[in-house]
Amino acid sequence: MISRNNTVEFILLVAFLNALVAMSIDTMLPAIGVIASDLGAADPNNRQFIITSLFGGMTVGTLIYGPASDSIGRKPAIFIGLAIFAVGALTCFFATSFTTMLAGRFIQGLGAASPRFVSTAMVRDGLAGSAMARVMSFVMTVFMLVPILAPSIGQLVLFFFHWRVIFGGFFMAALIAGLWLGLRQEETLPVERRRPYSVSALMASGKEAFRHPVTLGYTLATGCVFSGLIAYLGTSQQIFAELYEQGSLFAIWFAGFAVALALSTIANGRFVVRLGMRTITKWALRASIAFSVIFLIIALSYGGKPPLAMLGVYLFLNFFCNGLLFGNYNALALEPVGHIAGMASAVSGFIFSIISMVGGTLVGQTYNNTVIPLVGGFAGFGILAFLLTEWAEAKRKTMAKA
Repeated sequence: MISRNNTVEFILLVAFLNALVAMSIDTMLPAIGVIASDLGAADPNNRQFIITSLFGGMTVGTLIYGPASDSIGRKPAIFIGLAIFAVGALTCFFATSFTTMLAGRFIQGLGAASPRFVSTAMVRDGLAGSAMARVMSFVMTVFMLVPILAPSIGQLVLFFFHWRVIFGGFFMAALIAGLWLGLRQEETLPVERRRPYSVSALMASGKEAFRHPVTLGYTLATGCVFSGLIAYLGTSQQIFAELYEQGSLFAIWFAGFAVALALSTIANGRFVVRLGMRTITKWALRASIAFSVIFLIIALSYGGKPPLAMLGVYLFLNFFCNGLLFGNYNALALEPVGHIAGMASAVSGFIFSIISMVGGTLVGQTYNNTVIPLVGGFAGFGILAFLLTEWAEAKRKTMAKA
């Protein structure tokens, strides 16, 4: 038993804790233009920092909470993260300047990293093998609903209330999560299984992990793939709501592309055992690059504003391919370092988060009222990921022969 709850409640709790990150990103998207305008952002592209500053906080938190939860327990680590998340939400709620808004979003991200990553460790504490895979598959099914529904919730808030109500909702979500966790979930890591937090051990694990070319190559490739996603998150509101004048329909377009990611996750679960992670990622990446290069040529021929239907088809196909890469790349990166998986996962997450945040931000800031920077970013990051994974696989084969 992992808790005194029934299995359904435990799945819903873990899914809710995981979903705080997606809620904090996707609910915001319809509102970032209004927020930036109200708080006096100097440049239209500065609105993207409302998204990327949250990723900045998460990047720092990724390196902290996993090892910390091994030392103080899962529940205390999540409580600390939820408290920080709530402080960030209140900072944004009361913000009177754009700088304060970005500070609040960074704090939110710093807090959100804890429930996002430590809740998975809660599952691992009590379950293993197929039982853990079964629970996590249900968690991901619930989790995938958030990107589909969250932008519409944000749009509804804007219809009837002020944008600050969204941050009030984030505060309430943290409060509900804390009460639910505290009242209904037992600690899953007993005292006798805890170990002291050690910065030196974390650094040693990082060095060991990144001496292995497969771990290094797939971690860097993951950062490249996520860079495209962050560039999309930062510019999607500008592209759909403004460039294509979709207004409130932006939430529907966003939901459609979230469906593509959900379908790819389902497809991966069905075929990964039969085909293997390497085969799936190899062809998914090549397809993504081909779609992006072809559509970049099409976009250039239309002066950077191709027909909306064509853009929609391209993004749907591209996100389906990308969805086949995310989880598999992470698993392939950690495959050679299973004996230090926890520490290696924290360091790997920190590295690819930095890469994706920097890469996605740079592409987003080149937005010029066309889709060319975004599509070019997907193509360029895809090619980089291809080169990195080919290098990693060549090294792996060489090491296997030695």
